[in-house]
Parts: sequence; C-alpha cells; structure tokens
Amino acid sequence: MRKSRWATVVAALCTTATLGLVVPHPAVAAPDPCSYVSPTHRPLLTYGDNGAAVQQAQCLSNVWGGEPPKLAVDGDFDSATLEKIQWIQICHGLPPNGVIEGRTWQVLEHPALDCYHPYPP
Repeated sequence: MRKSRWATVVAALCTTATLGLVVPHPAVAAPDPCSYVSPTHRPLLTYGDNGAAVQQAQCLSNVWGGEPPKLAVDGDFDSATLEKIQWIQICHGLPPNGVIEGRTWQVLEHPALDCYHPYPP
C-alpha cells in the first residue's frame, strides 16, 4: 500500500512538471528588429526614394528566410530593393509594380511563411 501511494505521488509530480504547471515563466516580448519609423508611418515609396521609411521596408523584407538575399538597410530604394519588393508582391498575389503602399506594407509586416515563386537569379 505504501509503494502504491509513493508511485502515485511521483507520477503526479512528473505529470505536473511535464505540463509546466510548477512555476509559470513570465512572457518576455521580443524587441522589434525594425524600428526605423513609427508603426503608423507607412508612406508610399517608389524606386529612387530614400530615408527612414525605406530602411523600414528593407529591414522588414529581410525577415524573409530562405532563398532571397538580404538587403543592405541603407535607406536607398535601389534596383536590389525594387527586385525584392516585386518578388514579395508576387508571392502575395499583388501586382508586382515595386511600389510600396498600403497592401505591400501589410505583407511586409505579416509575411507569408513560404513562397513558391523562384527568386530571380
């Protein structure tokens, strides 16, 4: 009888520890890696533009993993930035015009998990 109680207590402790019910850990918010401009400042950007909003778009585009190259976050909307923005637009079913506007900002901030459109060589 004594062994049975001991086994029950050990099993209960193991279950509690496995479920994480012992001591909850406080949630820690991850810092925003792209904070060049306010989250509400999302202007229309086109090839040739420069500044902090372009840096924000470049940084957000670098969240994409896998095949696409990382952009230099230099604030210059150059041909490399244009090509990557067009690719991201294609991946989300947007017109690949290279213009960063409302819908493109939205997909930069909430990218799809995967894209099956090959990145240009």
